[in-house]
Amino acid sequence: MLLDIHIMSTFKNSILLFVLAFAVSCSKSSTTTEEETPTPSVNKEANLLATGDSANDILSNSTYDKLLIEIGYVEGFRPTATAMTQFTDYLREYTFKEDIEIIYNELPSPVEDELTLQEIVELETKNRTAFNTGSTLAIYIYFADSPAEGDDLEGGLVTLGAVYRNTSMIIHEITVRKLAARSSSINNEDVETATLNHEFGHLFGLVNLGTDMVNDHESESENEDGELVGDKHCNQDGCLMRAELQFGSNSVLGKSRKMSAKTVYEDGVTSGCILSGESVLRMLEKQTAKGVASVALDPECILDIRANGGR
Repeated sequence: MLLDIHIMSTFKNSILLFVLAFAVSCSKSSTTTEEETPTPSVNKEANLLATGDSANDILSNSTYDKLLIEIGYVEGFRPTATAMTQFTDYLREYTFKEDIEIIYNELPSPVEDELTLQEIVELETKNRTAFNTGSTLAIYIYFADSPAEGDDLEGGLVTLGAVYRNTSMIIHEITVRKLAARSSSINNEDVETATLNHEFGHLFGLVNLGTDMVNDHESESENEDGELVGDKHCNQDGCLMRAELQFGSNSVLGKSRKMSAKTVYEDGVTSGCILSGESVLRMLEKQTAKGVASVALDPECILDIRANGGR
């Protein structure tokens, strides 16, 4: 009897050990499988093209029917809600994108006295999380707490924003706020909206920067060799894409040339537009005096947009 009990006990223990060993084996196998599952890689190539190269993709719904806008902003320099509302209204007015999502990503300050375009590109590489996927086209806009390289606020030589890739833009928010503070009739929202809309106009491919002109309305300015060349801006009075918004006075034009020369790098990244601060302020004050809240695209620019798949 005792022998039978001993045999039964031994048999039960053997079964228990077998079950435990099987469970551990399954657990290890499951863990190993999970660890060996590769993380899907993100294809970033479609977001690393030249300014204007994605104009049709942005304007039409042929390839992408959703717009995902990632706002990377330094703590304390988040764009105003009013400006973002006006910005998305602008996008819906000229594109067929009805599904527009905005995500906000608060970032630490790079602690720089000024930012070169190369440093801006490096910050995007480090911080950007949204890229094209499926039927969603992703845009990255960085709101910085540092001015652009070479800015002189007192001298009126300041850069509010710039586009440098097909889905990349920077807004120098610290400069936007300082500039708005100099006017009694203009606020942060006004300057933010004008800067966002102008720069995004270049992502639409305006003017002759990925979206062909139906009629010639590209303005010209002198290059470093003194030759008149197209400057990717509009020559129509009162247009949001007017050349003076980039160049302003002759002194600002000189800064724009200097900045453009500095911002060509080995990886091919260049600035499609560097927006002058003083000229934007004058334009907004002029519009305010007329009782007009914002600056719109002129008929020629709208014609170009419609010919390339926009509204």
